[in-house]
Formats: sequence, C-alpha cells, structure tokens
Amino acid sequence: MSFATRQDVLDIQNEMPWEERDRPETLYQMLRNVAEAFPDRPAISYQLFSGATDPAQTLTWQQFHEQVCQAANLFRSLKVEEGDVVALILPNCLETATAMVGAMVAGIASPINPLLEPENIGAILRETNAKVVVTLKSFPKTDIAQKTAEAVRHARQVHTILEIDLNTYLRPPKSWIVPFLRPKVTGKHTADVKDYVAEMRRQNKTLDFADSKGDRVGAYFHTGGTTGMPKVAQHRYSGMVYNGWLGDQLLFSEEDNIMCPLPLFHVFATHVILMAMIKSGAHVVFPTPAGYRGEGVFDNFWKLCERWKITFVITVPTAVSALMQRKVDADLSTVKNAFSGSAPMPLELFKRFEGATGMAVIEGYGLTEATCLVACNPPSGEKKVGSVGCPLPYTDVRIYNAGNGDDPEEAATDEVGEICISNPGVYPGHTYTDPTKNEKLYYYDKYLRTGDLGRIDADGYLWITGRAKDLIIRGGHNIDPAEIEEALMAHSEVAMAGAIGQPDAYSGEIPCAYVELVEGGSVTGEELV
Repeated sequence: MSFATRQDVLDIQNEMPWEERDRPETLYQMLRNVAEAFPDRPAISYQLFSGATDPAQTLTWQQFHEQVCQAANLFRSLKVEEGDVVALILPNCLETATAMVGAMVAGIASPINPLLEPENIGAILRETNAKVVVTLKSFPKTDIAQKTAEAVRHARQVHTILEIDLNTYLRPPKSWIVPFLRPKVTGKHTADVKDYVAEMRRQNKTLDFADSKGDRVGAYFHTGGTTGMPKVAQHRYSGMVYNGWLGDQLLFSEEDNIMCPLPLFHVFATHVILMAMIKSGAHVVFPTPAGYRGEGVFDNFWKLCERWKITFVITVPTAVSALMQRKVDADLSTVKNAFSGSAPMPLELFKRFEGATGMAVIEGYGLTEATCLVACNPPSGEKKVGSVGCPLPYTDVRIYNAGNGDDPEEAATDEVGEICISNPGVYPGHTYTDPTKNEKLYYYDKYLRTGDLGRIDADGYLWITGRAKDLIIRGGHNIDPAEIEEALMAHSEVAMAGAIGQPDAYSGEIPCAYVELVEGGSVTGEELV
C-alpha cells in the first residue's frame, strides 16, 4: 500500500475506520509480532565512529526483542510500574534504543536532550517525577555524566541511576586507555548508581510481567527547553502504533535499510523511524553517538550509505545544507528517497540536493504534540517542492482563523491560517502533563492548535508558511520570513538563510536576515539585496 494523490489517502481511510484496522493494541504486541516474523533479520546497527570501515554492531529482531524484555524486567525490578517514569539522558547507541522501548513497555519513557543545561534537565526530571535515570558513564569528550549527576542532585525523587559505558564499543588498545581519561563526576546526589548492561543481563529474555491490557501513556517527550521550562507532551501506545502503521503501509518494508543520524530523544527518530522499523521489520542504522553532529559524519556520509546499502535517508534541511558542501563520492544506487522533516526545505537547496544525488526528497510534517506524523509528499506521486504533502490516512487537518467569539472560521482553499490537527496521535485534553498548558489548545475539543501557519491548496497539499509568532509585522503588514529566506537562498554563494523581525521605533519591526555562505563563498550585503 502506498499513495500517489490525496484521493489515494481518502481511499485508504474509506476502506474501514481506524478502530477496525488489524493493528497491535500495545507497543509490546507490535514488537513481539516483528520478532516472530523476522527473527534473524537485522533490526538496528550502530557504529561508534563514522568511518565507512569502522567497527559496527548489529542486533537482529530476536536479539532486540530479548534485550527490550530484559530492560523492561530490570525497570520493573526497580519498582517502575505503568505510571512511573524512566528518564533517558543519552546519545544514540544500541542500549538507548533497547532501554527506550523497554521503559515504554514497563512504564513511561522520558528521553531528555543531553545538550540541555543541568538546570533544564533537572526541571524535566521533577516535572515528570522520574524514578530511574539511564545515562552515560563518564566518557572522554562528553559531559553527559556530569550534567546528569548535577541534575539528579536537584531531583531527589530519582532513586537509581543506570550507567551505559561506551567503552564496550572500543577495542584494545583504545579501550585500555579510557579508564585513565574519564572525566571526574563531582555532583553529589543520593541515588544508587548501577551498571545498566550488567543489571540488564541478569534479567530474563521474556517478560516477567503481563503486558498492558490496552492503550495507555507510554512516553513523555519534552518540547524545546533551551530557555525556560519546556513543556512535556504525553504519548500513548495508540499514537506510537499509528506512526508505525503509517511507516509500514506507506514507506518501508523488511527489505529496507534506513540511515538515521537523528537523536533518539527526538520524536522524528523514535516515533517515526524506530516505530516504523518495529512495525515493518526494516533495518535502521545509527552512525555515532551524536548522529549528524558526530565527528566525520558529514565527510563520510555517502560512503556510509554505500556500506550499509541504504535505501532511505532520514535528514533535515540543515544537514542537507552541510552535505551539499561535500562531494558525493560513493555508489548511491540503492537509495530510493530521502525523507526530510523538522523545517521546510528551501527550494534552491532541494534542487541542489536532488541534482547532486539523484535522490527524490520527500518532505513531511509532524510535531511532538501529535506523536509526530501528520503529512508527507506522496512517495509514488507528485512531490510539490516547498509543501509538506498530503495529510496522511486518518489525519484530519483543518486551517482555522480566529473568528468572532469563541468559534473559529475555517479558511478557504489557499487561504493562510493556523494548522489544526486531529489524528490517532493527538491526545485531546491531555497533550501536556501540565493541565494548565492544555487550556485553549484545541478547537471543538478535538483539533490540536499547532501554532503553525499554513494553507491547503486545491490538490489537498499542505503548505507551511511560518509560525504565528514568527511573522514579521512591519507597519501593520505581515511579512512571511520564508519569502525572504527563499530569495536569499537563490544566490549560489548562500548555504542557509534565516529572517527575523527586529524591533523598530517607526514601523514596529523591520526584517533582519542572517546568512551562512557555502564553504569558500564570498558575497556582499549589497549583492544579496
């Protein structure tokens, strides 16, 4: 099953209601099904370093299932029940994936961006009332262990820290040297510290407890958090299964190999990719702990795609911009498409990438509050560059503008308004853990207000035009930053561009643009204007 037009999506929906689809009721059911169907096929691969010949480790679906069960049993042994939270403050590695899914099966997984400051991490730990934290053992060139210790010091309800040691991925003599180079952890807290892998291996490889009887919250994902207190979104099994079902039905099969250098603390990697892998039986590759941020990943990216016979590349516009400053120096004949999300891709960047690689770019749209997937361009149909494609099956997208009183007015075709969503990933009335943040978040108690501005064209394609709060308002006129950015990106010397509003005493705001040039590029402001 795939789709080429909006009508194809409607036809899929009209086959039967979502509730009548033959689908797993829980995440564990979905995992057990794939392990039984494809026990010996590769599930997930990981390499600590980015070289195309560097050592790598792979788990089959049977091994992945067993390690998830061991992780879930471990968390239950630490008194984690269905409503209790396991926080994961980790970079990418095999254990991150197994601990993540294990935490979802045993309780509630709460992945936290390790790049946040300790104060922000601690605030999320307190907000979610996390009991157990899984993090890195102190390791050279990373301060995750130090940040975690400081954060836990301010979150006294955390009773256990489980540490993952990346040294297990190294071979002698490097593995011999690491113990002498480990940074000291100075934060003092009262939590017990244990070795995650050692504790996990003591557990049975099948669940020691009964799986959940039906739908429930299985994950908390924070939104942002670089300044102030982030919001924490709640995700149910039904939303995870929905994302997995979409990936299985519309994008992937067990024959696919997916390159995903995105972090597992982000919904794109976990709910779109990992859940789709679990439903379809496809194989995902995570290169380096930091993904695209990892040393040498951009330089070696195309060779990595060749090594793993990648069929699908997962990316974002900023990564595409960086890749376009490197030569395509590998055989990419196995690659079918690149899937891009997180932000609209500038038209000129799209053209450069497609011309250099021969790959079609499938742009999509999702958000943390909706357990991610909302829309994407048809894999086998017209891809409208600059749009995020058609709303996916069982996703109802409305464009609303605030009307008189409490009732919004639905926008006409091609009229810009706020993008509002209803689908199996939306948890009406309970999107955030903090009830006060759910106030005025929905229209008609059903449609999640995203805060994104957009329009739907006559063919049913969704176009994102910006954030409601990002509009530049000059002299009472609304200016879309995307229009400025597109114009700047058309210049051959420009790699990326961003436009914002700068306060102005006369007109309220004036546009201000920031430009990053391609490597070795040279251009003046006058030439760009």
